[in-house]
Amino acid sequence: MGSTQTLKITDESLALAAQIVSEGGLVVIPTDTVYGVACDPRNREAIDHVYALKRRPRYKALQVLLASIDQLDELGLDLPSPLNRLSAAFLPGAFSPIAVARPDCTLATLADTGEGRPGTQGIRIPNSALCLDILRATGPLAASSANRSGEESAQSVEEAVRAFGDEVDLYLDGGPTPGHVSSTVVKADPYGRDGIEILREGVIAQSVIRKALHMNGGGLGE
Repeated sequence: MGSTQTLKITDESLALAAQIVSEGGLVVIPTDTVYGVACDPRNREAIDHVYALKRRPRYKALQVLLASIDQLDELGLDLPSPLNRLSAAFLPGAFSPIAVARPDCTLATLADTGEGRPGTQGIRIPNSALCLDILRATGPLAASSANRSGEESAQSVEEAVRAFGDEVDLYLDGGPTPGHVSSTVVKADPYGRDGIEILREGVIAQSVIRKALHMNGGGLGE
């Protein structure tokens, strides 16, 4: 990789970002919350680099950011019912459903659920036109906030550069971001109420999630 660059978001810088990601490099991007450090979710070395850079404990999984729910299929992921209904209601936005890996899944970010069960992956579609433009150019990205573990998340490209310096190949400058917003993390649970388990209640309240499942009749329909 060449020297680190900070670029405004243009067709040229998006093409460069896509190239860097495909070659196993790291890019910093603006999301709908904070700046994130991102890489190819299928590239184990790149993911190792993100953990080392952030000094992030390995048990904390990385999210995968998508431009569209249609990209789940190319990653070998399925959204179990009733998460598909919730995703239709709350994505793009602060909602992170837990997708389930098919046998053909090539992601290097999967959480190992043990006991021979399929791995899982938290996904999100950011509610930011700029971030979605980036994701359309690069494809799905494994991402984590652009800061050393335990420090404040970067809300500007300058803060991200201060955190990581020349250890990242490209910084995309999308101006200031709104700041940290906790997404609501939900997994399917056939034994749980409404067929779901809410792992973390974020800005979308549990009551709102459950109400959405009962709209149009019943909790368990497709």
